[in-house]
Amino acid sequence: MKAKLILENGMVFDGRAFGYIQEIVGEVVFNTGMTGYQEVLTDPSYYGQIVTMTYPLIGNYGLNLEDIESEAPKVKGFIVGEACDYPNNFRCEMKLKDYLKNNKIMAIQQVDTRALTKILRNSGTMKGIITLEEINENDIKEKLEIFCNSDAVSNVTTKEIYTIAGDGKHIAIIDFGIKANIIHSFKQRGCRLTVFPADTRPDEILKTNPDLIFLSNGPGDPEDLWMTIENLKQLIGKKPIVGICLGHQLLALALGGKTAKLKFGHRGCNHPVKNIEENKIYITSQNHGYFVSELPIDTIPTHISLNDGTIEGMRHKTLPIYSVQFHPEACPGPRDANNIFDKFLEV
Repeated sequence: MKAKLILENGMVFDGRAFGYIQEIVGEVVFNTGMTGYQEVLTDPSYYGQIVTMTYPLIGNYGLNLEDIESEAPKVKGFIVGEACDYPNNFRCEMKLKDYLKNNKIMAIQQVDTRALTKILRNSGTMKGIITLEEINENDIKEKLEIFCNSDAVSNVTTKEIYTIAGDGKHIAIIDFGIKANIIHSFKQRGCRLTVFPADTRPDEILKTNPDLIFLSNGPGDPEDLWMTIENLKQLIGKKPIVGICLGHQLLALALGGKTAKLKFGHRGCNHPVKNIEENKIYITSQNHGYFVSELPIDTIPTHISLNDGTIEGMRHKTLPIYSVQFHPEACPGPRDANNIFDKFLEV
């Protein structure tokens, strides 16, 4: 079935629809990972986004129910060069197209994803429409203007508080769209976890008397979460606080720093990061469109990106506060930075 991707700048890519057939509007981004499409599909940080996979063949090892990062796909749409119809892997439980169809995710294939990636790299991330219909310019403009992703976190956070038993340190997790493997990484270390919705009041978190407060990853612009930032200000200095990705950005804003949007974001599992404190290079998995553009007073950078020099981690000079921009829990992909969770517990 013929379909087309219409970009905000007017460019059109023709292809063929698969998955769940419907018209969608979202922010078009790209991921450079050669593996991990299942984790990408189910990562809540991609909520509202149409994800382009630069690797040309997607679906070749199928999908399974063990490696998902949340209970269902969170992407708005999926763009691939070629969707594999005959996956071959002993852990495969379903085909890509069936998984997308069952979870109502629109996808398009036979698109030159590398040409599309170059456009996004040069022009920057932009909105787009995947459709089967002919749409006039006025309708395209209206559909793109209506799209807004400012409520992304409220759509992916847990709706109620829940706990996970453990004999070790008690971690209070504020869930902005947490990945399953972050929880698993804390469980591996014996931690007792209490997971809170994103809008939980500070006093509710403090009354559980956690050893550490963890701020999770999540989608969207951190500056949209102004109420969360105000809540975090009330937690600073009362308990040790650590964070990953969106949590890192929110922590920087709560401390008085600044964030900004990257031209095309960091998304993939091959991003080199330098640990300044240890003088080591990590290869990291990343997924973010925003970054800490200005560090708060009394904090120091702990990690920097070797691709563009952006801040990838920070530590407070006097308070027990530590956070990173990249994903140390990410699987598949490099596990160089998995010891970050041990550093979190040291905080």
